[in-house]
Amino acid sequence: MAVTDVPSQQTHGKIHPEELEEIWADAPGTPGFFSTIDHKRIGMRYIYTAFFFFFTSGLLALVMRDQLASPNNHVVGPEVYNQLMTMHGTTMIFLFNTPVLAGFGNYILPLQLGTRDMAFPRLNAFSYWIFVLSGIFFYASFLTGKAPDGGWFGYTPLTDKAFSPGINLDFWGLAIVFVGISTTVGAVNFIVTAFKMRAPGMTINRMPIFVWAILSMAFMVLFAVPAVTLAAALLELDRLFGTAFFIPHLGGNVLLYQHLFWFWGHPEVYILFVPATGMVSMIIPVMSRRPLAGYLWVATALIAIAFISFGVWVHHMFATGMPVQAMSFFAAVSLIVVLPSGVQFFAWIGTMWQGRVRFTTPMLFAIGFLLIFLLGGITGATLATMPFDWQVTDSYYVVAHFHYVLNGAVVFPIFGAIYYWYPKMSGRKLSERWGHISFWTMFIGFNMAFFGMHLLGFLGMPRRISTYPSGLGWDGLNMISTIGSFVFAVGTGITLVNWFHARWWGKEAGPDPWEADSLEWATTSPPPEFNFASIPVVASRHPLWDQRPLPTANPNGDEATKSLGPEGAEHHQTPETTGLDARPTATLDLPHPTYLPFLVACGIAVFFVGLLIQAVLVGIIGVAAFVVALTWWAWRTEVDLA
Repeated sequence: MAVTDVPSQQTHGKIHPEELEEIWADAPGTPGFFSTIDHKRIGMRYIYTAFFFFFTSGLLALVMRDQLASPNNHVVGPEVYNQLMTMHGTTMIFLFNTPVLAGFGNYILPLQLGTRDMAFPRLNAFSYWIFVLSGIFFYASFLTGKAPDGGWFGYTPLTDKAFSPGINLDFWGLAIVFVGISTTVGAVNFIVTAFKMRAPGMTINRMPIFVWAILSMAFMVLFAVPAVTLAAALLELDRLFGTAFFIPHLGGNVLLYQHLFWFWGHPEVYILFVPATGMVSMIIPVMSRRPLAGYLWVATALIAIAFISFGVWVHHMFATGMPVQAMSFFAAVSLIVVLPSGVQFFAWIGTMWQGRVRFTTPMLFAIGFLLIFLLGGITGATLATMPFDWQVTDSYYVVAHFHYVLNGAVVFPIFGAIYYWYPKMSGRKLSERWGHISFWTMFIGFNMAFFGMHLLGFLGMPRRISTYPSGLGWDGLNMISTIGSFVFAVGTGITLVNWFHARWWGKEAGPDPWEADSLEWATTSPPPEFNFASIPVVASRHPLWDQRPLPTANPNGDEATKSLGPEGAEHHQTPETTGLDARPTATLDLPHPTYLPFLVACGIAVFFVGLLIQAVLVGIIGVAAFVVALTWWAWRTEVDLA
């Protein structure tokens, strides 16, 4: 393979970009909607769908806060409140945070790696369709009047058939298993793409930190998500088929459920947190005009978090009566896990300290994340201390900590990423003025909503209550929290309006409006269907800062590396590279648009509906459709139904 100094979007005279666009384009209209396997369209769909669930879940939260604004309120009754709480928590964890991060990963990862698509494009589409169908399945519970009401954690024995006889909890349990399929297959795709699809020269120590973050997240998903999938599946076996995994008087064990749930539940915090920190690690260096301080330390910290996070789950169970020696081990690990997070924190500070900081909207959200994450991390360390945890367990102190970590320390980087990468996705910039207004409204509203909850926990207010009497000292703090929740909602709504306004009337962004350093900014905004006509060659961690002009690969007629040039784009191919040093070794033929991922997902959805309504025939139809579509998928390596 030779390297030339030809810009990456030139085609050496062989074929014009317009022809490549035609080769890679999806079919127009409805056929293209259901058959696309383009990672960019799938990534955007993940983001749009996840934000639909975000705003829906936010409305549920506002109703709950309205109910708790004052004592003895009657906005909703206890049963409806439990349903709102369950739907809100489950939606935010399973249908917003994880999928929206996967959406950014889907869109950005191949561009940052300098490749034309994900390793398994059809599996990528399948993952999205499973996600959206599981969300529809879950929210169909509202249409039946049987929304889940056992909390987003689904603790047994309260969720056993004896105590929850309706189908409310079946919606929850089956939906958790359903959406777990999407998360797991998506993780496999991210891992293979990161290891085998990098541009020539992008050795493993030159990967962008966001790639490291997505890779760490994917490995955590592979080991953690099966645990919660198993917990929900065993619960459904108890409920639907009369087994006794979690029924004590029949030999079951309710603590087994908690172990399975939290073996996923605490790594899940980092499954969300790690990609969010990856976003921050991309934004801060660009806005500080200098490379990230301690790149190797930050990458190592991400891997360390991925490992250590699997040793902390029992600190959610300190009040269950486990042996003190066992709890002491998990308390120690829960304190140790803050160390790699601290390494990243100091790297971000060091980057800004030596840089020339531009206070753009993405940078404001990154700095806001630092402040919120600091407080969330401190309160997390306090909960790792057993005597303190025993005092505040199941109080609003835990609710405050949980939201500082999973709302503030995840949602703020996500909003920063929206303002940072939206120009790449749309070709237009969001309004900086309204972005600043959105940030300050969200930042003030967030702290109004959740900081006082720490004090409510100290004052004894328990979690999961739908109302409370007056005279306990909770009234004023709850009112402030409710007002802050509505202020925060207004701030998110400003960004929503900003997004759609910029879609049609925003200023044109150009290929690299932030003067950034990574490969996604080396192509047009929005990127062409094929991403890169000629694959770029990387010789630095910051190719757009250190390599001017950016060199691209010339395959020189080599059969194994022919996909590096425009010929590969012409034939729907992309290069495959070695795992560590990214040397091109083969040409990977990418599939064409197909309906098969959608059809396979629909078969699985019908099967889950059959389980829900306990209709054997419906279940058989779903299995049959799944088997036929999957067989067709495996039989045909090249399917073009669009």
